[in-house]
Amino acid sequence: MMTDPISDMLTRIRNAQAVRKPEIVLPFSKVKFAIAKILQKETYVSGVEKVTEAKFPMLRIQLRYDEKKPRIQMLKRISKPGRRVYAKSNELPTVLSNIGIAIISTPNGLMTNKEARTRHLGGEVICEIS
Repeated sequence: MMTDPISDMLTRIRNAQAVRKPEIVLPFSKVKFAIAKILQKETYVSGVEKVTEAKFPMLRIQLRYDEKKPRIQMLKRISKPGRRVYAKSNELPTVLSNIGIAIISTPNGLMTNKEARTRHLGGEVICEIS
């Protein structure tokens, strides 16, 4: 039984980029889809779509590369099932001097640390990406 599907998703992305795969397919969930949409909006991945061809819905993510180097240099899970990490709006993390992003789970849904800071929202720090 998998206890942390978000960590599994991030690990699959990391592993696929290590061997330069063009896309990955993983089990669908609303949270994973929201994280993937943020990655697409911030241009870390090329495309995100829900695939319903199989028995269960799947999530297909097209990975992005810049001159054969993966666009995502670092993916790090911050809040884990055993240790949740929360931050107030004025204590949100900055990733690589605001070059990277952190994904925050707020009362208004998932968003980047920059967007949460402008809306004065705090929440659970899901992961950091650069």
